[in-house]
Amino acid sequence: MAWNNMRTGNGTPAGITGRMARWSAGHPWKIIAVWAAVLIIGLATVGIAGNRFTAEDEIRTDLEAMTAVDLIAERLNNGVEDPAQEFVIVSSADATVDEPAFQTVVEGVVAEIEAHGALVSDVTTYYESGEESLVSFDRHRTVVVASLAGDPALAIDDALPVVETIRELEEPAPGFEVLNLGDVSVTDTITTTGEEGIFKGESIGMVIALIVMAVVFGTLIAAGLPILLTFVAILVTMGLAMATSFLTSINEAAATMIFMIGLAVGVDYALFILSRYREEREHGLDVIDAITRAGETSTKAVLFSGMTVVVSLMGMMIVPWNVLTSLGTGAILVVVVSVLMTLTLLPAVVGLLGDRIDRGKVPFIGYQRATNDRMSTASSGFWNWISKTVMRRPVVSLTASAGLLIFLGAFAFSLSMGYGSLSILPEDSKTVEAYNVFQSEFPGADYQPATIVIEAPDVTTAEVGKAVDNLVASIANDSAFGAVTYETSGNNDLMRIDVALTADGESNQAIDAVERLRSEYIPAEFDAIEADAHVTGDTAFIIDITGLVRTYLPIIFAFVLSISFVLLLMAFRSIVIPVKAMIMNLLSVFASYGLLVLVFQHGVGADLFGVRQVERIDAFVPMVLFTIVFGLSMDYHVFMLSRIKEHFDITGDNEQSVAAGLRSTGRLITGAALIMVGVFGGFAAADLTAMQQFGFGLAVAVILDATIVRMVLVPASMALLGERNWYLPSWLAWLPEIHIEGNPTPATPAPLAEEEPGLAPSPAIAD
Repeated sequence: MAWNNMRTGNGTPAGITGRMARWSAGHPWKIIAVWAAVLIIGLATVGIAGNRFTAEDEIRTDLEAMTAVDLIAERLNNGVEDPAQEFVIVSSADATVDEPAFQTVVEGVVAEIEAHGALVSDVTTYYESGEESLVSFDRHRTVVVASLAGDPALAIDDALPVVETIRELEEPAPGFEVLNLGDVSVTDTITTTGEEGIFKGESIGMVIALIVMAVVFGTLIAAGLPILLTFVAILVTMGLAMATSFLTSINEAAATMIFMIGLAVGVDYALFILSRYREEREHGLDVIDAITRAGETSTKAVLFSGMTVVVSLMGMMIVPWNVLTSLGTGAILVVVVSVLMTLTLLPAVVGLLGDRIDRGKVPFIGYQRATNDRMSTASSGFWNWISKTVMRRPVVSLTASAGLLIFLGAFAFSLSMGYGSLSILPEDSKTVEAYNVFQSEFPGADYQPATIVIEAPDVTTAEVGKAVDNLVASIANDSAFGAVTYETSGNNDLMRIDVALTADGESNQAIDAVERLRSEYIPAEFDAIEADAHVTGDTAFIIDITGLVRTYLPIIFAFVLSISFVLLLMAFRSIVIPVKAMIMNLLSVFASYGLLVLVFQHGVGADLFGVRQVERIDAFVPMVLFTIVFGLSMDYHVFMLSRIKEHFDITGDNEQSVAAGLRSTGRLITGAALIMVGVFGGFAAADLTAMQQFGFGLAVAVILDATIVRMVLVPASMALLGERNWYLPSWLAWLPEIHIEGNPTPATPAPLAEEEPGLAPSPAIAD
């Protein structure tokens, strides 16, 4: 049959998705060969390139903290940033640093570090420098400072052998212990812990997905096929992401996003399409026609849903921060690949297997049949009962459900954002232990000081000197600050002042202190003179990144909402549907924000969920949460409304259409939601608090959306509005008719004759 003359199972001309599905099913080996080649190329790219993802946080805009770092590099360090450093803490319960045995152990540690030659630029010890700040209060500990050579950003990868050597020296001699803390070790600990979290999340998600699919389909082959194809999509995406890393910086967080979103949407998309295929088979269509019809309906909905998800995820690409753009890149790539997989590879494999896809019955579950009448108005079943109950009392249902979401969302008003490295690590981590020892045992030392950079034609003038003296006096009277050290550039055009913070540099106290420094102490002294003062350091970066997120969050909201509105307007030819979708999806996002704050900031149920209470939510979480949750909510909304619209176009009965739409999609949406909750909940079980927040926020958002929004808000609002749901102003009548669920067709083929499901032979398909 010619491509342009392809038809669906009911005789209507097939659209592009139907034609693609039919052609793929008719030429399965060609499609499988193409995907196999793409997969091999992707795996080869990963194998040849290695891991090109970076751990560096790259900000592509001017921040005050970055300005100060650049000035230090330019005027104090001959064009390079401060070197990456590792602080090696050597401890003994019995000996003190004044004993020869202690010095011998320290010299042995130094020798091991210096053995790495070009990777280490300098090693400083108490014995050479006489610096008392390198000795603990009780003199049973000392710090060895190893400065790593080269660009500090590259040192995170290049100098890892040095850190590994230090870790191997955990007990350099009887009675002695070594702990280490620094740029490389902290980053490596985060990376390792994150990878363990990905593996745990992926494993949990895969098991739950398989269980849900087995319950939904009742056969092992039908349950396992979507998971197998999803992993193909994930591996192909990893190859694409690695290839993309040759063109732009990709943060390692992209890998987490690819696995998380890939497993969630890939299985879900396949679930919807396979379910429609089996439904069409039960309605009497042969294998090829059933695949074509599924391609013309559910696959078209998947394509449109994928578009809405990609539009939502594109919001992350707006922010000039490589963590967010990398997350967005990974998520967009895996969604696009997953959609392409459902457009081509899935129908090809189904066409090859035919009814053999229903072999391997699951005990006590078995093959789940669909209703034999697409437009059935049967009043039985849980989903029919839900829709009828809600639509019978729409005002009460709408008020109660919306009220609950608003109540949960109210906690979001106390949302406090931050961004850290040590604060996201598990408390039993050796790196956290080293930090606690460093902060508590060493007088005047600070791992995360605030650095003030003063820029002037001449920083040695009396005017600048007076301002500096007054500033230092203000700092001295503030208990949040500690020791102060100075450094001046060779031509006197820059002064660096390092100020120790008495609290954890990622804590609320430290953040408040640096904000006072910027907003009160510095302006009071430097606004009236010819000098500029900037503050940098880890705490300053936290403030700046949080400010960056706050600046771009409204822009992302506006971008995603406006584009999604237009897409829904075109898809459903109704101005009411997109307005309701925006409100409902925002309610689910709002409520998920509130629960995130309630559990993580206020600690309500933190122990129950196995997560750690923190002072602040990681800054990237609310932004990424919005783009993903909004996109996935649109996913469910499109699937449900497309079935409702399909029924409404045929019957013209709003109430009957809502009931039929909820009945036909409720079980699938619940199954899809359970899969996503399993995937996201698995990642919430990770040890990194940032991953816990991310996974938990996504899981609760999906639960709220699949239950309160889909079961209650949608049918209640549609019952209240009646036929006004489909209102389109006359001045918008020019909009094209897309028909996401294919052309409406009242005709229904006769059901299949009774036979043992799963044993019908696959049709002979010439390739």
